[in-house]
Amino acid sequence: MLITQFLLLGAVLFCIGVYGVIARKNAVLVLMSIELILNSVNINLIALGAWRGFDELVTAQVFALFVIAIAAAEVGVGLAIVLLIYRNRASVDLSEVAQMKG
Repeated sequence: MLITQFLLLGAVLFCIGVYGVIARKNAVLVLMSIELILNSVNINLIALGAWRGFDELVTAQVFALFVIAIAAAEVGVGLAIVLLIYRNRASVDLSEVAQMKG
């Protein structure tokens, strides 16, 4: 497979993730869209690292592991916030969360 196919896959996943963050009103779906964005970054990191050579591949894999760790922490904190919002509002609609400003 060519590197352009991996980069195209990463770009498509990134665009789908950005659309999901902008268009969705459900907090869980927004978190899933953020995960799509982070996974597209991982695909691009690994593809470009493999294209550059072995040393850069190892570096890209280390960065990808850091992104996966950050994504796991983001999901943990995000789901805790979503559960608290659901307890207070009985809904995870983000338009209702905007009313909590104050």
